[in-house]
Amino acid sequence: MLVGFVRSLRRAGLAVPVGSTVVFAQAVAAVGGTDTRQVYWAGRATLISRPEDVAVYDRIFAEVWRGFVVGPEALATETFTVVMDAEDEPDAAPLDGEDDLIDGPTLLVRFSAHEVLRHKDFAAYTHAELDEAHRLMADLHLAGALRRSRRRRPSRHQRGHPDVRRTVRQALRTGGEAVERRHTEPEQRPRRVVLLCDVSGSMEPYARALLRFAHAAVVGRSRVEAFALGTRLTRITRELSSRDPDTALGRAGHAVEDWSGGTRLGEGLRRFNDQWGVRGMARGAVVVILSDGWDRGDPEELAEQMARLHRVAHRVVWVNPLKASPGYEPLARGMAVALPYVDEFVEGHSLASLEELGQVISR
Repeated sequence: MLVGFVRSLRRAGLAVPVGSTVVFAQAVAAVGGTDTRQVYWAGRATLISRPEDVAVYDRIFAEVWRGFVVGPEALATETFTVVMDAEDEPDAAPLDGEDDLIDGPTLLVRFSAHEVLRHKDFAAYTHAELDEAHRLMADLHLAGALRRSRRRRPSRHQRGHPDVRRTVRQALRTGGEAVERRHTEPEQRPRRVVLLCDVSGSMEPYARALLRFAHAAVVGRSRVEAFALGTRLTRITRELSSRDPDTALGRAGHAVEDWSGGTRLGEGLRRFNDQWGVRGMARGAVVVILSDGWDRGDPEELAEQMARLHRVAHRVVWVNPLKASPGYEPLARGMAVALPYVDEFVEGHSLASLEELGQVISR
């Protein structure tokens, strides 16, 4: 009878997995199958996962259990007093006079602000929300796209370059007959990731959150380099290598002398290309520029340096927090001259956009 009822629900369009059917049978065995009202609520609790499916469930239940009327008397339930409780404060003390207002059974409902913070703009964060976002960024994993390495590894398939040493070693176990031939294949290694973070005055609402993202990337894996970009270029990989976020950001703040100043993207990229990038750091790497594109330098120099960077890098990703603004267009002269040399142009104003950025980098 119970299995037939579940089949009727499926024919009516409800998605009821097999596991829910087993739990439904166990619930009916616990409450007893003689009371139709008990069977009704056992099914409501185990077979329904969406509120919009309740109407279909009521109709099918009334058809299967003839004579059962779905009305106010069947749907009557006990009244509860709902008490809201923050997810991170389960032991919070009740407010003054709160115990006097609660009469009868209570239902504790827990809520979380994490989903709200994921899509909230960093510029609208309070200090407490920014601290919470910094804590959540520790769970972000940043890995560059894979590339073929010169090193080789044993292959599981009968193809690739012959591995004579392992083949001979295996033949010693079979009397000198090379029954199984071994092969090697190129090893896959993650590409280097280079982060160039704009710390100028126009990026002040986002700079600290993006540097926290850079810190999580640096301590999470070894092939990540971080630079602060303003009126000059400052390498901050060593400062961000500390496991303690506050210590790392404090050291980075002391190392960057032009914090919240102007922006000369062209000069900064020229120094990066001359001193690090073209010499090897950016070759075959994923270069990520986190900037709003507002530049006080020469746009022709910026275009020239972006072209140099694009020729040696595997991919160039530009992260602009202003891209999420309604009606945004890349009209700033720095952003306009740089876009032709950008492979990916993404947002960077929230936790959700940074999670998407991690997926873009690893693609």
